[in-house]
Amino acid sequence: MPDRDILDLEHFLPYRLSVLSNRISQDIARLYADRFGLGITEWRVLAVLGRHHDIPAREVAERTAMDKVAVSRAIASLQAAGRIERQVRRDDRRHSMLRLSPAGRAIYDEVAPMALAYQRRLLEGLSPDERAALDRLLTRMEELELATRPG
Repeated sequence: MPDRDILDLEHFLPYRLSVLSNRISQDIARLYADRFGLGITEWRVLAVLGRHHDIPAREVAERTAMDKVAVSRAIASLQAAGRIERQVRRDDRRHSMLRLSPAGRAIYDEVAPMALAYQRRLLEGLSPDERAALDRLLTRMEELELATRPG
């Protein structure tokens, strides 16, 4: 049998980051899923709109790095539930701006502190130096990922 590269999935960086991200996202989802009937994608849309007011759907998808179709469905669901508002631009009706409705703002204002508390609990097991190193490494990995993108 010829020598070949074997992918050790448990030590493959993209796999490890994905699994960890999924676990953390599912832990945080427990804070809002049952109470507000939100999925992870809907919460991420609300979180982006809680931080960035009056932005187009395209930018929401870019900021979350999620599939555009999933983001579009989440936006439609949130709008139907009265949690976000869509303002069509007068100068170009093909584009619209999104913002939290008062109901969406109330959910954000309740869930965001719980998510931040979860993050604090998660990070308190790290020393200040480890937290700083983690932040530097994640920032560097983001830079490297951008530099290695095809095209």
